[in-house]
Amino acid sequence: MTVTTFDQHPQPTIHALVYELAVYEKEPEAVFTTPEEYLEDFRNGLFESHVAEMDGKVVGMTLFFMMYSSWKGKMLYLDDFVVNEQYRRFGVGQKLYDDFIEEGRRRGCRLVKWQVLDWNEPALNFYKKNDAIIEKGWWNVKKFLFNT
Repeated sequence: MTVTTFDQHPQPTIHALVYELAVYEKEPEAVFTTPEEYLEDFRNGLFESHVAEMDGKVVGMTLFFMMYSSWKGKMLYLDDFVVNEQYRRFGVGQKLYDDFIEEGRRRGCRLVKWQVLDWNEPALNFYKKNDAIIEKGWWNVKKFLFNT
């Protein structure tokens, strides 16, 4: 298994993994992005991504970008982390996770951060196993700037 950067792979493959994650999270209708938008936004430096390959096929990915915490300083935010269902239990997720953590270290970040759904027991167990801190006292807040 190898982990490489996003720019070496076709956008439909990455988009398909994002859609697979949305289906798993029970919100496929919430995906508005297109593979073309991914390519444009990637080229504009809005995000970065690493992918895992097995058997010559992209089977997982992380999508992340730099952020700043007024309390902690530089941080790397993990927006998406997904492994194709048939490739789970082969260490793909651990490899991608370790790569993401190392990316934060390489950049001199004080922390890395992401969200997890409260009902996603496999993910919660994975993060607990990796000594991640799961905050429960903060609520997400958002406002859409377009009609959904």
